[in-house]
Amino acid sequence: MLLSWPDAPILLRTSGEIDAYPENARLWEVTHKESDPDFPPEASEEINALFGEGSSFHRQHGFYIDGVDENTARLPLDWNTRAIYKSIDVDGRAVLAVAPCPEDVIVSKLARLSDKDKEFVEAYHAARPLDAELLVERMQATSLEPELQQRAIGFLNRLAKRPQGTPSSPAG
Repeated sequence: MLLSWPDAPILLRTSGEIDAYPENARLWEVTHKESDPDFPPEASEEINALFGEGSSFHRQHGFYIDGVDENTARLPLDWNTRAIYKSIDVDGRAVLAVAPCPEDVIVSKLARLSDKDKEFVEAYHAARPLDAELLVERMQATSLEPELQQRAIGFLNRLAKRPQGTPSSPAG
């Protein structure tokens, strides 16, 4: 979210975690497979072990890095055609940060729809009203199961019916 909206409302930019999916994750896994053929390594698990929640990195820096893979976020198949790209200097080395556009992030949050995800979507909608039609179209471009799509669409419809700025009820 921060790549496309650096001054987003505080709730949208204060997560204690950063999701990371290195472009070379599969290559890393293949090259490290020989170390234990019975239990091939997963790049996302290695990231979590070194930089994840509760790690010494987390304790030292106050945030953690959550290793993710292509199955973590439920994004539209063509999300990368709308992605935001930004080159960032890290210790004299250019690192290309790639993030889904805000609407595709919302689709991923709607797919999971945990309490934290609902709060995020509601805060986004309060600041920038959502285009429910576009979000439904994007959800239909994911591999999201029909019952999860219907749950997400129901949440969107309830959100659209609430007056702007009205908080959700405890039932969500």
